[in-house]
Amino acid sequence: MANNLTTLRNLFFLTLALLAGIVTAYLLSPQPNNTLNGSMLKTLGGDFTLQSRDGDVSLHDFKGKVAMIYIGYTHCPDVCPTSLAIISQALKNLTDEQQKQVQPLFISVDPERDTPEQLAQYSHFFHPSIIGLTGSREDIDEVVAQYGAFYRMVEMKDSAMDYAVDHSSRIYLINKQGELSKAVTHGTTPEQLKAEITALL
Repeated sequence: MANNLTTLRNLFFLTLALLAGIVTAYLLSPQPNNTLNGSMLKTLGGDFTLQSRDGDVSLHDFKGKVAMIYIGYTHCPDVCPTSLAIISQALKNLTDEQQKQVQPLFISVDPERDTPEQLAQYSHFFHPSIIGLTGSREDIDEVVAQYGAFYRMVEMKDSAMDYAVDHSSRIYLINKQGELSKAVTHGTTPEQLKAEITALL
């Protein structure tokens, strides 16, 4: 009986130690920060040019409209599809006239796998007005830095995908003057996003 109690006690402390190690490793590892305060927003944003299936696209092409930017990749298992579905539903909740004044952009941080053609098909699956954009690694990194975003490649051993991409998840709202107005965090509802869009129209 004493031996059983000793074994159980040892297993309990071992389990606690393992849990503490997992929590510590998580806390010490770099995490994407999805919060941008007002003072940070003032230093972020700006024009860029990337490639769509139909050629070069610049943010300044959409001055006079409200632009939405989401940065992710097509092989994303859950975060990107969720965010693009929210964008799609928010657009559908707008009137036809309002929709004409909004331009959503989906920028891929995975140019090795996401061709302009693949991005167009993937984006249009969610909403026909979403434009998928890619470019060189240098151009993409520049846009990521401009908007205070985050991504890193994560190797996936024994997987057909080879790697995944850990990334921040925000919807960037650009006003009609081409300035970054707000960064909407992951988990925002379509109704909340609609309200943010209409405030800029």
